[in-house]
Amino acid sequence: VYFPYLLMNKKRYAGLMWTKVEKYDYMDTKGLETVRRDNCSLVREVIQTSLNKILIGQDVPGAINYVKSQIADLLQNKMDISRLVITKSLNKGAEYALGLGGKKEDYKMKQAHVELAARMKKRDAGSAPQMGDRVPYIIITAAKNVATYEKAEDPIYVLENNLPIDCKWYLTNQLSKPLTRIFEPIIDNVDKELLQGDHTRKIFKPTPSAKKGSLMMFAKKMATCMGCKCSIVERENLCKHCKPREAEIYLEKLAILREAEARYAVLWSRAQRIHGTVHNEIICRGDGCTCQFYRRKKVQADIRLAQEVICKFC
Repeated sequence: VYFPYLLMNKKRYAGLMWTKVEKYDYMDTKGLETVRRDNCSLVREVIQTSLNKILIGQDVPGAINYVKSQIADLLQNKMDISRLVITKSLNKGAEYALGLGGKKEDYKMKQAHVELAARMKKRDAGSAPQMGDRVPYIIITAAKNVATYEKAEDPIYVLENNLPIDCKWYLTNQLSKPLTRIFEPIIDNVDKELLQGDHTRKIFKPTPSAKKGSLMMFAKKMATCMGCKCSIVERENLCKHCKPREAEIYLEKLAILREAEARYAVLWSRAQRIHGTVHNEIICRGDGCTCQFYRRKKVQADIRLAQEVICKFC
C-alpha cells in the first residue's frame, strides 16, 4: 500500500510503501530526478528534501519555504559550486568531436560535455577526459544567445579563473521542470508561487571582466579603500577616514583569512579520513568522489584572496 501517494503521470510517482501497520518501509520513487545522474546534485537534493517534507513530514508550507530558500541562494550565488556540477559520459558518438575517428553522422547534435572535452584536450591533452570517462562541467555566464554547449566549463577552471556561473540557467533548465511536476498537484500556480516572487528579485551580478572585444578593455580599474570601499590613491590601502582604524581593519581581514584556513583544515581532515591516509597525497578530481574536492578548491581560492589582502598591509 502507498500512503501518501503523489502521482505525476503513469511512470512518475513517489509514495511511502507500507507492508506493516506500525511504520512505513521506505519512500518509493520512479522516474524522478532523485535517481537520475544527468542532473546536478542540487536538483536531487532539493527534490528529495521536498518529498521528505511533503510525504513524511506532511508539511507542504515547509517544503515551499525550503524550495524558495534554495532558489534565493542559487540566484544570489551563495550555492556551493559542487552542488552545480553536472556529469555525463563520453560515449561512442563523441569520437568524431575529439578527433579519435568515428563518423560525423554519429555526432549530429553538439553536446556540452563533448565540446568541453574537446576544448580541454586542446589546453592539456594529458589531463583531458578520455572515452568512457564521465566529464564534470558547470554552465557559466556568457553573452546573450550563446549556445549552452559553448557555456560548459571545467569546474576546476571555473574556480581558478573566478568565472561567473549562470544561475538563471540552472533555475530554468534544471530546477523548474522537476519542481513543477512535484508541486503541480499540490498548489494552484507553481510558476507564480515558487519560480517568481520576492525570493527571486535579488540576483547576483558578476563584475564585468576585461575580455578581448569588450568595453571593459577600455575601463581603468580604480583603487578602493579596504575599509569603506571609496576611491583612493592607487598606492594607498585606506582612505583618510579609515586610516585611524587601520589596526582594527587589519584584524578583521586577518579573521577572514583564519576562518578560511580553518574551513580548509576541516575539509582536508575529512578527505584524509575518506581516503585512509594522513601522509600520502590525495589525488582526485571530484568525479563521484565524496571528499568534497570542489569545496576544497573553492576554499583554497578564498585563502589566496585573503592572503593578497593581508599582504597589502605589509
